[in-house]
Amino acid sequence: MKSALCFTFLASLRLFAADHVVLTNSDTLTGTIIKKDGAKLTLKSELLGVVSMPWTSVKAIHSDSVVYVQMRSGETVQGRISTAGDQLQVVTGAGTKSAAMAEVVGVRDAAEQHSYERLLRPRLIDLWYGNFDIGLALARGNSRTDTFTTAATATRETRADKIAVYFNQIYGTARANNVTGTNASSVRGGWKYNRNLTPRTFFALLNDYEHDRFQNLDLRFVSGAGAGYKAIKRETFSLDFDTGADYSRESFMSGLHRNSAEINFGDALLYHVSKVTSVTQAFHMFNNLTNTGEYRINFDLGAVTAVRRWLGFHITASDRYLSNPAPGRQRNDVLLSTGFRLTFAK
Repeated sequence: MKSALCFTFLASLRLFAADHVVLTNSDTLTGTIIKKDGAKLTLKSELLGVVSMPWTSVKAIHSDSVVYVQMRSGETVQGRISTAGDQLQVVTGAGTKSAAMAEVVGVRDAAEQHSYERLLRPRLIDLWYGNFDIGLALARGNSRTDTFTTAATATRETRADKIAVYFNQIYGTARANNVTGTNASSVRGGWKYNRNLTPRTFFALLNDYEHDRFQNLDLRFVSGAGAGYKAIKRETFSLDFDTGADYSRESFMSGLHRNSAEINFGDALLYHVSKVTSVTQAFHMFNNLTNTGEYRINFDLGAVTAVRRWLGFHITASDRYLSNPAPGRQRNDVLLSTGFRLTFAK
């Protein structure tokens, strides 16, 4: 009797141009079906916004819009969907295709299907997204200072792997009493490659480069490998942990050279505070195995607020701590920059 009432109610709702979902607790949600990904169904409601629910809690479903339904066999069918008992029915131009709800791997609207297909067999030049930051600070009068900062990141993420490339630099000059000198000169860059082993774990390769004139560092070259765990993976929040081993070679302007084996561990966090503001944080500690007791710490923290889809305002802090700097040099160097961010999307 309850099932009959449920389906009668859904039939009456077809008078309105919307998708409808009835849950096992008899709650009814109306909106637009976005996707069924993994064990969750996502619906966009005009009143509630984007809502996710367990697929196993869906008792009945109906779509007025055309969606793409992927079966466990790999077959994908396009049409409008409805339920009959524990069966999902897809009405296509050629007829009706039925499958058990438990056999449905994915349900996607046109936009989600397009994104899914791009992720299946992407070219190396596809799916890149990232940003370019620029900042400039000037002072004129009794003193004259110029500080120029740039930073760039680019990321390519597929269903199997992830490539991340980064670069940032700061250069500053100051003049007082008609004497001009450089007061900041640092360049940092590198890349990281993650290969998924399971939905939660990954294998990682990394390569970092750093030059810091005021650390007397001509070049630090780091190459390593490790493994990581995706502790949290949500649309608004993600947190990864990783650990591994690496080789570090440091060349200083004084002629000093140091080669070290290191073990490292750290985390990477992304949090969307709102639709326009997000925060990123990355921490890595490198413990020296060649000279035990010595270590390095990399810490990066940033926030950006979007002004337009392609334009934002950012503030970024990048800290590098070295327990054994070159003689006469300080252990800590911090880059703090703020300015505009230009964004490109996949």
